[in-house]
Amino acid sequence: MVRALYMDDSYLKTWKAKVSSVKDGKYIILDKTAFYPKGGGQPWDEGYIIKDDEKFKVVYVGKFAGRISHEIDKAGLKEGDEVSCELNWERRYTYMRYHTASHLISNILYKRANAKITGNQIELDKTRMDFSMIDYSPEKLRSYVDEANRIIEQDLPITIDYMSKEEVLGKPELARLAAGLPENIKEFRIVKIGDIDEQVDGGTHINHLNEIGKIEVTKTVNKGKNNRRMYFILK
Repeated sequence: MVRALYMDDSYLKTWKAKVSSVKDGKYIILDKTAFYPKGGGQPWDEGYIIKDDEKFKVVYVGKFAGRISHEIDKAGLKEGDEVSCELNWERRYTYMRYHTASHLISNILYKRANAKITGNQIELDKTRMDFSMIDYSPEKLRSYVDEANRIIEQDLPITIDYMSKEEVLGKPELARLAAGLPENIKEFRIVKIGDIDEQVDGGTHINHLNEIGKIEVTKTVNKGKNNRRMYFILK
């Protein structure tokens, strides 16, 4: 199986591919893709699959049984078709900025409060993060975000690496999700922010921290025992 192109290059906007299979006229499997499938709190990518001069709009992308499936707005593609693909870049880039910002905040939450992420949802105009935090106050949380903004000013690079499951299990700080690691994956993608953070992650990210802009907390919620929620936007 060809590795999803976004795993190694989140900035890839156009590429060539071949249609591997078609189901019900509108569910397309490509031999390679940079369209991100919905997952990990990050929405799916949109864009176009183009055959000759005809455009098929990609309206949903999901991963099913390990394969990335693209739902298009009309029938017309066939198995074996050579196609061009085009990403809705503005949408993708917004998600990349929010995703990297989420990593930076989760790093500080983990180091300062031993908090793990229990849920998150990235949107085009805001992001929600849920996390476990015993010693909680809105003021403390905002101080962590202030720290994140100071780190952004350092403009650290974001890089990608891969580790075996055995290596990751030997470094439990790499897995920040309370749910733990998936059972069926043997090699994990690691996203690094300079020398201050590294996490297991399969999403798309920017290359430098200053692309985030500034993180601004818009709302904090105490949802009960050790369960907190924060909403933030990027300025």
